[in-house]
Amino acid sequence: MGDTRVRFGLCLPQFGSAWSQAREVAQAADEAGFDSVWVVDHFVPIPDETQPVLEAWTEVAAVAAVTRRVRIGQLVLCVSYRPPALLAKMAATLDQVSGGRLIVGLGAGWHQVEYEQYGYPFPPIATRLEQLGEALAILRRMWSAERTTFEGKHFTVRDAACNPKPVQPRLPLLVGGGGERVLLRLVARHADIWNNLGVNHADVARKRDILAGHCRAVGRDPAEIEVSQQTLGAIALDRAAAGRKAAEVLAALPFLTGAPDLILAGTPDEIHARVARNRALGISTFIMNLGRQTDPEDVRLFGREVVAAYR
Repeated sequence: MGDTRVRFGLCLPQFGSAWSQAREVAQAADEAGFDSVWVVDHFVPIPDETQPVLEAWTEVAAVAAVTRRVRIGQLVLCVSYRPPALLAKMAATLDQVSGGRLIVGLGAGWHQVEYEQYGYPFPPIATRLEQLGEALAILRRMWSAERTTFEGKHFTVRDAACNPKPVQPRLPLLVGGGGERVLLRLVARHADIWNNLGVNHADVARKRDILAGHCRAVGRDPAEIEVSQQTLGAIALDRAAAGRKAAEVLAALPFLTGAPDLILAGTPDEIHARVARNRALGISTFIMNLGRQTDPEDVRLFGREVVAAYR
């Protein structure tokens, strides 16, 4: 992690989607040259809670079984839903099962409705960030040490073994969020990838500089941390069709819109230009959502016309 090669990830359809749809899209991304596929960690869909949604960890394990090359990850797991020692064991197991293709995404959690429905306490954000910091430390230790003991404010682990270890010598950790004082400090200390969502170009540049300052404070080279941009995407070979697709995606997923300049939408040439502008900000990975019900043909088109140009 931390190199400057352009990477493309794809969010799989989950809200209102059947497993057969997610499987087809994952396999299309695998064949089309995408670097990674991702699932979200929600127990109820947003905004329509009556729709079906598959649980993230179960689904990503199934994705590993039906793909051969593409990396798999969660965007992002909620720290409150699984004890960190158990999560470390689950991740090590899945990295073994997938042949070393796992990226573990973790965040502080935010969707209070899910906490209430599933019986989890919903502490203040400051507490959830403390929990995130402890969880990240536990994961790192359990993936490398023979035995782990950790006495924290929120989590305790006593002489815990985690075998087998992950296939990857350093299993990548992605941390999502943009909090400048605490969250980005956790990224600097623990993460391999920082994923940001819904910020404009000026915010990306400012937060990147703040992250670099946190890295220096903990004695780490900022270049070690890959920057990923979660965004919407739409592609067509002519501008009119691309505009229609972009409007459909924006209408379907307004809560993921972010800043228009960060959206990878348009003809292939227009998307390449957007990638170049975002690369100038230090973004090297683009994790896209191509719609609530992603069309595998759009995935293949994006692979041919965009992804292939960076290989």
